[in-house]
Amino acid sequence: QVQLVESGGDLVQPGGSLRLSCAASISIRNIYVMAWYRQAPGNQRALVATISGSSTTYSESVKGRFTISRDYAKNMVYLQMNSLKPEDTGVYYCNGNRGAANYWGQGTQVTVSS
Repeated sequence: QVQLVESGGDLVQPGGSLRLSCAASISIRNIYVMAWYRQAPGNQRALVATISGSSTTYSESVKGRFTISRDYAKNMVYLQMNSLKPEDTGVYYCNGNRGAANYWGQGTQVTVSS
């Protein structure tokens, strides 16, 4: 059973920064795509960023502000979030996809508020 554990969520003021971390229980080299999703109150879970091989993608709402990265040696995936806005508030989930298998973490809360 693959486990993903997120950390780093917090309360931050608008304009601030946070770095989320996702620890995987297996080598992330064996996971085709790693991603971050977020779920705002009352909304569906939405894709924020993906990383696969040397490629990254971002939703339009975070492009230029967020950066997804990974550390193969530590089996970690990160989401650096800068210039945070109140609309970035939500529970952030780490996701790993290995074809037919899809894995989720338990989520970490990010609240952007003054």
